[in-house]
Amino acid sequence: MTIAFVPARCGSKAIKFKNIKDFCGKPLIYWNLSALQNASCIDEVYVATDCQEVKEVVESFNFSKVNIYMRDKENAKDTSATEDVMLEFLSKKQFNIEDMFFLVQATSPITQTDDFEKAMFQLQNSKKDSLLTVVKDKRFYWKKDGTPINYDYKNRPRRQDFEGYYLENGAFYINKVENIKRDKNRLSGEVELYEMQDYTSIEIDEPSDWIIAEQYMKEHVLSKKEVAIKKIKLFLSDVDGTLTDAGMYYDEAGNELKKFNTQDGKGFEILRNYGIKIGLITSEKTKIVEKRAKKLKVDYLYQGLEHQGKLEITKEICIKEGISLDEVAYIGDDINCKELLENAGVSACPKNAVNEIMEMNNIIKLSKNGGSGAVREFISLLISNNRI
Repeated sequence: MTIAFVPARCGSKAIKFKNIKDFCGKPLIYWNLSALQNASCIDEVYVATDCQEVKEVVESFNFSKVNIYMRDKENAKDTSATEDVMLEFLSKKQFNIEDMFFLVQATSPITQTDDFEKAMFQLQNSKKDSLLTVVKDKRFYWKKDGTPINYDYKNRPRRQDFEGYYLENGAFYINKVENIKRDKNRLSGEVELYEMQDYTSIEIDEPSDWIIAEQYMKEHVLSKKEVAIKKIKLFLSDVDGTLTDAGMYYDEAGNELKKFNTQDGKGFEILRNYGIKIGLITSEKTKIVEKRAKKLKVDYLYQGLEHQGKLEITKEICIKEGISLDEVAYIGDDINCKELLENAGVSACPKNAVNEIMEMNNIIKLSKNGGSGAVREFISLLISNNRI
């Protein structure tokens, strides 16, 4: 089970009743609760409040997943730590120690359903203990005594060449119930970073923050039609380095050989049982792949494609199937896969993918190499996260 926990106390000195104050036409807390309600990875949502006004507003939304938890007054003071109310809640509720726990901040209303879904995907795939949300920060920092913190001013880098650092934006955190109880902290062990857009770094603590946040919300969210996360209807895979180990094998007669994995083949069979269309898209063109595609009973096989071809072919398939790119899952390992990886609804790469692919934002980095069950791992993740 996965629980989302949203602290929302009454008290706020800078902005009175800010959690239920009108923000872009809805109470501030509505936006996160709506995103959580639509997230397939979230089972239950709890709003922890000490106030009847917040309780009544939240209940008026009629969200089926959302529950009210009346927190102790002792943990609703200005000096109360968020960890205190989390631990109070977990001590009174009976959850399995393996259950996942999202701490979500109502003061970060720009967070979308897609963020919760992708972050959960990323944490599960990383095998790390907990996750926090960040934005990339490419500013130069100094100490008060005139000492630079994160760069050498004598060799000032160009902004585009400066790797920068990651700033915690406070949108949400993910951890296991067991870890939180043991460590008494929202984060534990090895921490995974989920990168969000730079405008999500705004947290509403002061009246000036409110004005800026509303503008960001209108510009980046409300101006675009909100699309619910769609189920995957088409699964596409690269071949060399993805379905194979990228090795080049030849027999004594000079015939080319390729190493495939039976677990990946079983994964394709599982997809067919779900009614998912399957396709192989590769830059190479060989009889071996043609034979493998026939055995796998794929619906689409395209060979001999160059860098720009994979996305174009996928768009053609989408038109034929009457679906959008949001309903496509794709796994690839090299730069000729990048354009399609950037545009598919869900994208993944094997553990041995090239660095340029591994460094793409929010791509699912699998724990297995190509030809060693990476495709099957991706399929299993899609199923476990209700994307199929």
